[in-house]
Amino acid sequence: MLFKQGSGWKACFDDSTKRYFGEYGGFQDYHLFEITKEIFNRLDKKMRESEAGSIMHEGRHMYMAVDDRCGPPYTIVFDDDYEKLCPWASVIKSGEVWPDELTDAAAELFESEKNNREQRMKKRELKNKE
Repeated sequence: MLFKQGSGWKACFDDSTKRYFGEYGGFQDYHLFEITKEIFNRLDKKMRESEAGSIMHEGRHMYMAVDDRCGPPYTIVFDDDYEKLCPWASVIKSGEVWPDELTDAAAELFESEKNNREQRMKKRELKNKE
């Protein structure tokens, strides 16, 4: 595995799967993404968390935990395989995990989550076949 790391963020190229991932955040909000090679290459260790996070948001959101005191803490798992794909990540969990139905609705409704639509649709199709 090849890592890049800056203040408040980390990115990884997994040479066994040939996939790229990135994480940023802390106690108020934590995010884990699957990113592209191009996004990975744009990340620089001198970047602040906000800069790296903006770039990572171009990828596919895999996991999100929020505890910002604007409401009860919550966690959204967009990709159930996040732990298997990113065993190196320092995942933070907050509050209740959203149910699949609510997560699917968020992926369909919010433009920022459009990169999850295909993956979520495949998951629903597999679940319906069972």
